[in-house]
Amino acid sequence: MPVSRSLRRLLRIRDIEEEQCRLALESALGELNRLEHALVATAERERRGRRLVEAGVRGGELLDRLAGLEETHAAKRLATALVPRIAETALDVAVSRDEYLGKRVERRQAETLIKETEVLDAVAAARREQQGIDDWYRSRMRLAETDTRSSTPGSTDHENECAARRT
Repeated sequence: MPVSRSLRRLLRIRDIEEEQCRLALESALGELNRLEHALVATAERERRGRRLVEAGVRGGELLDRLAGLEETHAAKRLATALVPRIAETALDVAVSRDEYLGKRVERRQAETLIKETEVLDAVAAARREQQGIDDWYRSRMRLAETDTRSSTPGSTDHENECAARRT
């Protein structure tokens, strides 16, 4: 029995769902990557602030010290805000990854079902073809056997033929 249209449609739907989940995963990974880079940039901002404070202390510049302190505090506030967002986004990535893997399994199951059906169809077609060949061969053997019987002496047809010649 050939693969049904509904089964092929199911495979196409599973493929589309898998693609959507893959895109969602890539988007979540991109967001996580962006946030992690922002956290790294924040750490660099904090280091620059500390260097500015040091430079202000060495040079006696009050404004440099104040600017450095403000940069350091701003970087710490930003890092404090980024850490929970990174954790939340990492959780979203994990959920998206699980959904993607689930959809990939579903698609592969549909593919396997279609392939198995196609293999079974091919095996059945080969059996039918072999059965046809076997039937043809048997009919040829019977025909040859019938021809051999009618041409051998002692057969009924042969005796009838000989009797007909005598008369």
